[in-house]
Amino acid sequence: MLKHLRCALSRLHHCEQGSQGLEKLLLLAALILPLLGILIFYGGDIRDWLVDLWDRMKTDSEQLAP
Repeated sequence: MLKHLRCALSRLHHCEQGSQGLEKLLLLAALILPLLGILIFYGGDIRDWLVDLWDRMKTDSEQLAP
């Protein structure tokens, strides 16, 4: 019984599948958090720029329509 428990704990200790998942999660967080920060900090400016761009495109398309 003790030998079986020791063997199971040894396999668990050498298993790296959990660490690979954690590494993927940390990599994703390292990519997403800065992008989220940029969106929060510059969100209003980006929104204004997109609205202005949309309005200009709409005006140009109305002028081109017969």
